[in-house]
Amino acid sequence: MPLLKLSILGFAAGFFAVPIFHQGLWWIFNQVGVIPRQRAAWVMEPVPPYGVPALVSKAFWGGVWGAVLACFLAGLGGFCYWVGWTLVGAFALTLVAFFVVPRIKHETMPAPFLPRFLVGLSVNGAWGFGTAVLLRLLTAAGV
Repeated sequence: MPLLKLSILGFAAGFFAVPIFHQGLWWIFNQVGVIPRQRAAWVMEPVPPYGVPALVSKAFWGGVWGAVLACFLAGLGGFCYWVGWTLVGAFALTLVAFFVVPRIKHETMPAPFLPRFLVGLSVNGAWGFGTAVLLRLLTAAGV
């Protein structure tokens, strides 16, 4: 598949994996008390600098990650495809969220570290798996 098409499909898969898989697991974590209900899923409040809803911002960045990772993980097949997407999603996104984003925003690292890091691994792993599912569906459909 041409790289541009793969990137576009990766963006779409990553974008839609955020509200379905990432935020879906976030909601489950809310319901069972892993994440306090004050930190709800599917937040539509505006975020700086452009005032877009938080969910749209997260979905956009999920799309960017999906576009990039689709190019790197395109050669994986079978079991390695699913594990690769899940693990890369879990670790790459969480590490960037904890160690890069706070520095860019001139913020401190989220605390308490370990519980939040484990939640990050889980919801970002769900995003990775969801992106893999949606990417497979899009490519199988011949989009």
